[in-house]
Amino acid sequence: MALDGITLSMLKNEICEKLIGARVDKIHQPSKEELVMSFRWNGGNGKLLISASASAPRIHFTEAAVDNPKNPPMFCMLMRKHLSGAKLVEIEQFGLERMLHLSFSTYNEFGDPVIIKLAVEIMGRHSNIMLIGPDGRIIDAIKRVTADMSSVRQVMPGMTYVFPPAQNKMNTLDIDGMGLIERLKNGRDIPLSKALMENLDGVSPIVCRELSEIVTNGFDTKAHDLSNDDCGLLVDTIERIAESVKSGKSAPHIVIDENGHPVDFTFMPVIQYGTAMEVRKLETFSEMLDKFYSERSGADRMKQRSNDLFKFVINLADRISRKLDVQRQELARSTEREILRVKGELIHANIWMLEKGMTSVVLENFYDNCKPIEVKLDPRLTPNQNAQHYFSEYRKADTAERMLKKFIEKGEAELSYIESVFDLLSRARTDDEVVAIREELVSQGYLKNHRKNSQKPVKLAPKEYISTDGFRILCGRNNIQNDKLTFKDSKKYDIWFHTQKIHGSHTVIVTEGREVPESTLEQAAIIAAYNSKGRESSLVPVDYTEIKNVKKPSGSAPGKAVYEHYKTAYIRPAQFEKYFGSK
Repeated sequence: MALDGITLSMLKNEICEKLIGARVDKIHQPSKEELVMSFRWNGGNGKLLISASASAPRIHFTEAAVDNPKNPPMFCMLMRKHLSGAKLVEIEQFGLERMLHLSFSTYNEFGDPVIIKLAVEIMGRHSNIMLIGPDGRIIDAIKRVTADMSSVRQVMPGMTYVFPPAQNKMNTLDIDGMGLIERLKNGRDIPLSKALMENLDGVSPIVCRELSEIVTNGFDTKAHDLSNDDCGLLVDTIERIAESVKSGKSAPHIVIDENGHPVDFTFMPVIQYGTAMEVRKLETFSEMLDKFYSERSGADRMKQRSNDLFKFVINLADRISRKLDVQRQELARSTEREILRVKGELIHANIWMLEKGMTSVVLENFYDNCKPIEVKLDPRLTPNQNAQHYFSEYRKADTAERMLKKFIEKGEAELSYIESVFDLLSRARTDDEVVAIREELVSQGYLKNHRKNSQKPVKLAPKEYISTDGFRILCGRNNIQNDKLTFKDSKKYDIWFHTQKIHGSHTVIVTEGREVPESTLEQAAIIAAYNSKGRESSLVPVDYTEIKNVKKPSGSAPGKAVYEHYKTAYIRPAQFEKYFGSK
């Protein structure tokens, strides 16, 4: 799922077609390594997303609504200073390198016209976005690279921009067939797909696997074992792909798994997955990347912006788990208390034969078929005092067991609550949702209230969906909202849904006294499954019942509910997109 040089060239063509001559309207930085630039032109406008994320570096038009931080980062402010109102005049790609240079025409502080470039380098963990001044020096970068971080190439303000080190690869669009075969035969003796990755520029792993699929019929033969016919077919196939790209016949294709999730993408149709996955052709390369990354990038973006909260919740869950482990070990030891009582009874029964000063004695255990048992004694105590000591330890163990069971029950409930908070935080897509979860932890005493120095909480409404039959379906965004939705806002004949034994949001069909058809029940169950920890599962059990059958246990944590007289539906969360898109 890497963005390769050929796909980038297709994206460059799409962007040039719309944006050459357009002006920068707004610039936002929704996360640490991501920019969204809004452009306007005669008769239109659009948003360009640029990401230097190690896991998802890319550049493309986006339709996604991105929630921006209240206080823009320094790099965003710098971009606004230099590029607000600037006109995009040129976009360059150097061969099939995974980099684009966007040139903007603007004016400096003296009113003189200048060209400022934005270098977008898409190279995995080395990806970066750099603002370059008219003198070729770096104004700043979204990721600074010091000498301590890299001895090969530093990226710091004031340094002259230099290109990344070139790779010794062949241009796939201008291939020398004999040269490629010679490289493959003289190179490492590895499977063809990997050998092609090492020698071809501009292609991703999926393309190399596809070439191997065509040439070796799926066997991925080692490069050194290719026959003359195989070599001829390989060169012919690469030349056909190159001709398709040059003539503009390439089209974006996305690979979808059985659950409806995108798993890969490329600029050509592929056959390597057979019937195991669907290969879908899309209209534009931007649509392809937007569809592929939308859900994943939303999660990554919020994880970056709520990293401190994630760490706190993870550490808290870990601390509770360790405490529970210790308590369970203590409970296991306390269950052996009966032997303490037995030893006390045996001392009493045989007290006539015991004397002070003895360190141990072997007695017949009449509780266990008179088997001999060794009883340790404290030589400083009398036989009766030794018996009382065993009885005392027995009572302590008995009390410990009763107390430990209560502590463990309480700890397990607390851990379940914290896990539910982590699940909700993992699915949060806006700053307001994260703030609401933070406020929930404050209200439960886990965090201190620092509202004076942070964002003010916003009153969030539950997520709202409309079924195909016209029924409103509401879904909680956090545990406190779950409680309010279920126990305050809903009517007793509304229908309540929750994933079975899986953390998730409370979901309610607002019936308004009407009979609910099966299609709406199914869609509400899909919403409940999708808004749960089981979102990525293939099949999720969802319980549903009328609100009147749902109760709040006394003293329980937010979001906790018990219910009866329910039915269970087994749901595929992937069907969510079928009814509600990527909402």
